[in-house]
Amino acid sequence: MQLSLRSGEKLYLNGAVIRVDRKVSIELMNDVTFLLEAHVLTPADTTTPLRQLYFTIQVLLMDPASNAQGQYESMLKTLLDTFETTEIRVGLMNVRDLMNAKRRFEALKTIRRMFPIEAQILSPQPVLISMSA
Repeated sequence: MQLSLRSGEKLYLNGAVIRVDRKVSIELMNDVTFLLEAHVLTPADTTTPLRQLYFTIQVLLMDPASNAQGQYESMLKTLLDTFETTEIRVGLMNVRDLMNAKRRFEALKTIRRMFPIEAQILSPQPVLISMSA
């Protein structure tokens, strides 16, 4: 796998944080766990339920020895019990299957694709006022 990084960009690789000082291409020759800086959420970014789930899985991806597995399982169950939207529920079941297969990066990608749907669900709906007499 070939990765291209810009000057100052970070790469999270097998739990290590690598920052490059110039534009560089890196070829990963074997299976590794990595995240590009653009895909990493900070705690301040976890403002919605799906972003919180993403962050928890991100922790598991970056630090497999962390104690976040129980938190992930609890969050997933709560979200499956809470969301009624078919697209979100199907996506969450896909995330569960990917996590069970130890495919955490793909689980994160699946959650990122659901962010716009969640934003639409959580956005305030306009109130229509009837002007009839």
